[in-house]
Amino acid sequence: MSATITPVDDPQQPVTTPTRLGRRLISRLVRPAAAVISGVLLYLSFPPRPLWWLVLPGFALLGWVLYERRLRAAFGLGLLAGLGFMLPLLHWTGEEVGPVPWLALAAAEALFIAVGCIGIAAVSRLACWPVWAAAVWILDEGIRARVPFGGFPWGKIAFGQADSMFLPLAAVGGTPLLSFAVVLCGFGLYEAVRQFRIYRSTSEMPGAAVAAATATVLVPIAAAFAAQPLVDDSAEDGTATVAAIQGNVPQLGLDFNAQRRAVLDNHARRTEQLAQDVKSGKVPQPDFVLWPENSSDLDPYRNADARIVIDEAVKAIGVPTVIGAVVEPDTGKLRNTLIQWDPEKGPVSTYDKRHIQPFGEYIPMRSFVRHFSSEVDRVQRDFGPGEKVGVFDLAGTDVGLVTCYEAAFDDAVRDTVEHGGQLIAVPSNNATFGRSEMTYQQLAMSRVRAVEHSRSVVVPVTSGVSAIIRPDGTVAQQTEPFTADALVDEVPLRSSLTPATRMGALPEAVLALIAVAGLGWATVRSVRLRRSR
Repeated sequence: MSATITPVDDPQQPVTTPTRLGRRLISRLVRPAAAVISGVLLYLSFPPRPLWWLVLPGFALLGWVLYERRLRAAFGLGLLAGLGFMLPLLHWTGEEVGPVPWLALAAAEALFIAVGCIGIAAVSRLACWPVWAAAVWILDEGIRARVPFGGFPWGKIAFGQADSMFLPLAAVGGTPLLSFAVVLCGFGLYEAVRQFRIYRSTSEMPGAAVAAATATVLVPIAAAFAAQPLVDDSAEDGTATVAAIQGNVPQLGLDFNAQRRAVLDNHARRTEQLAQDVKSGKVPQPDFVLWPENSSDLDPYRNADARIVIDEAVKAIGVPTVIGAVVEPDTGKLRNTLIQWDPEKGPVSTYDKRHIQPFGEYIPMRSFVRHFSSEVDRVQRDFGPGEKVGVFDLAGTDVGLVTCYEAAFDDAVRDTVEHGGQLIAVPSNNATFGRSEMTYQQLAMSRVRAVEHSRSVVVPVTSGVSAIIRPDGTVAQQTEPFTADALVDEVPLRSSLTPATRMGALPEAVLALIAVAGLGWATVRSVRLRRSR
């Protein structure tokens, strides 16, 4: 028999096996994969899904990903989380113009989140780090809402919380405080788990750290319950019967603009049908009627036919009606205008949209952007922003006006209430985004705004989803998308101001200062540690 010689490994030489390489690879991929998953969880917490609570494990996982990471690693991990969040959330932006605008916008927003995650990693080394980290997230949201080109607040965590137990906090400190509470609770969940694992491994209970971790979870929940009395849908100033018209569009997508007369006729026809329903007793007589944004893309000041069509429809229903029109001045930029149309006097007042949409209503850097998408040339003449706050007196009701995209901006909504709005109208046009999630995301914004300012909110949309929302954020009525319909409902009118309305931008400013203080403390601590080595 031949002897079998078994080789003996040289103890001086490192042994690298395929199994060990695989383990190393997996260990390196765990955090990047977790970062992406955390972003996807944030996305899944947004409408149309009623899964608001997924935001909590989303931020808990993000907390684990970023905890005490080096800043360069935090940027990369934050970018992955941002892409996991923004790519699916903003998919509707490429519905009709292709993937380039969608990918560019999602990447830009993800970069903001990545920078914010650098700050979160930096403050994660501090005591009570979930508080500092949540404040950094709010600072990041505030910057995204302002720059560039006036900002893009879409994806603000508060806008995914319309069905959440945290929603009453919107009435206390607006969307910044609502976002802060949710993010704090999520990071606090991770810190509580981390402290429990420390206890399991050492059998020592670090009392102060455990108390702090527990507080970051329980305080936001307790505050939300304490704020519940601020959510009130009682009729302080009586009620008004309002009608919202959804005339529908001839076809989905960008090309609906080429059928402007058909869109106008649809809304006029549905208004006249409503007038017939009122006469037959099927529905009550509304005090006023709201048409959507772009319900008349034919300028009624220039186009006699359009003026006649609108005038006849308004006379048929017999009450003041708000018309969404594109107004074409002799010189200068176009105006996205809401017109108060009286059945006897015709157009009597106007409101020009103040927050206009970059790359939609106007094209920044047109010659440069054209290299990436020829669709920019669909916008042949840019829109310009208005300057005045819009509040119409409609049959004795002061109605605050917020046009579509403006619902995402805190100041645009708050201004109308501060100027006396007893009810908020959000005329919108989502036809260019087809049957995407966009209309549901925007509807959720209006529900949050209803609670934030304790006002009924009426959302007439060209193609849906139109809705009537109570001051407590519940939807009283809503339409199906891409159908002609009319909603009629008696809504409560209110004039009292919530703490959020009274304080304005103060809660956001305080949270930003907390974030800056935390970042400053983390920087000083890092410098001292380096000097001590």
